[in-house]
Amino acid sequence: MFEFERPRGGERALLVHVKLALQPNQDDLAEFEELARSADVTNVETVIGSRQQPVAKTFIGKGKLEEVAELVERHEIEVVLFNHNLSPSQERNLETHLRCRVLDRTGLILDIFAQRAQSFEGKLQVELAQLKHLSTRLVRGWTHLERQKGGIGLRGPGETQLETDRRLLGKRIKYLNNRLAKVSRQRQQSRAARKKANIPMVSLVGYTNAGKSTLFNALTDSCAYTADQLFATLDPTLRKLEIDSKLSIILADTVGFIRHLPHDLVAAFRATLLETREADLILHVVDCADDNKHEKMQAVDQVLEEIGAAEVPQLVIYNKIDLPGYKARVDVDDQGKAFRVWLSAISHEGFDELLEVLQRRFSDDKIRYSLALQANEGEIRAFLYAEGAIDSENFENNGDITLNLSLSTALLNKLHRKYQLGNDRIVMLTDTLAGAA
Repeated sequence: MFEFERPRGGERALLVHVKLALQPNQDDLAEFEELARSADVTNVETVIGSRQQPVAKTFIGKGKLEEVAELVERHEIEVVLFNHNLSPSQERNLETHLRCRVLDRTGLILDIFAQRAQSFEGKLQVELAQLKHLSTRLVRGWTHLERQKGGIGLRGPGETQLETDRRLLGKRIKYLNNRLAKVSRQRQQSRAARKKANIPMVSLVGYTNAGKSTLFNALTDSCAYTADQLFATLDPTLRKLEIDSKLSIILADTVGFIRHLPHDLVAAFRATLLETREADLILHVVDCADDNKHEKMQAVDQVLEEIGAAEVPQLVIYNKIDLPGYKARVDVDDQGKAFRVWLSAISHEGFDELLEVLQRRFSDDKIRYSLALQANEGEIRAFLYAEGAIDSENFENNGDITLNLSLSTALLNKLHRKYQLGNDRIVMLTDTLAGAA
């Protein structure tokens, strides 16, 4: 096998995009070029091809492989980026033939995340995702430890270099999982404290580069990092937003999503993304001028479903109406409930409309309800205690409990969503509570 010295950098890149007839839902070439730019590489040239299906050994055909090899040598390319997910063997075979480093789409996204991570938690999450990805791509670049021959000076240590690498990787992955479990417990404590204070949680989500951080900064007078590049935000940021003199919410800025977001990343960032799953409302930020906005919205919804946040109520935010042809407005459904707000994070157009929608959603006066629980439904009781919703409770001889509750509309919907309780179980007792907090 040909061996080469892997470059430390990867500044000069060649991009490869193949249109596959049997795979209609492919990643966009313009988005791939934007990913490469976000990774701080110089795109020397882009090679485009088409095939019915990938070649099992090298993904691309023999003729296209020779074309890529000639361009790599002519332009002194350091890394070849594929807008596809390559198998470990394909990646290894391509590196052997091209004599330079090869990265697939997943590897490129992981590299961008590694550059963006700033917090301790973010660095742990990215490293865990990278190691899980690397564990399937261990290449035996060393052979001197594999010589299981006899004779003085030729006896091996008892395991091959590949086995040693896998053992060390497994040990590091276990360590990272333990550290992230501790971070997850700390986040859970913070969420419990917010629930006890009865402060609504609103999470900003959206396709990467939709303008979430710009909107977050404008609403909360913060200075979270923003840039016209993919995955500018990686570490979650939480800030308090004053809706009016009586109502405050916690606004969370999260990592942007993308089509075919690597599963290892979703798994590694599960503790961070849990903020979205536990939110009372999701603000789904969309670039209203993007021709592919509906496909990107579907990609975001797919990730939300993957992390268990598909049932959290959404309010769609159509951002960037400062472009010609748009104006601030609120779209409502047949019941008069707002489901979409048009605004501009740059010019602040539509901010009053957004704050009014949030004020109506979260400042609903509380209503008294009665809920009968069986003895084995202690989890529901614990949830309501954590939310500060229980006014009093009566215990029956058989262990059943009748709870008297004070619930806002948002908390009532959350209770239905979390435990699938029917309307016949939660009975309204009185009219709106005056001045309930």
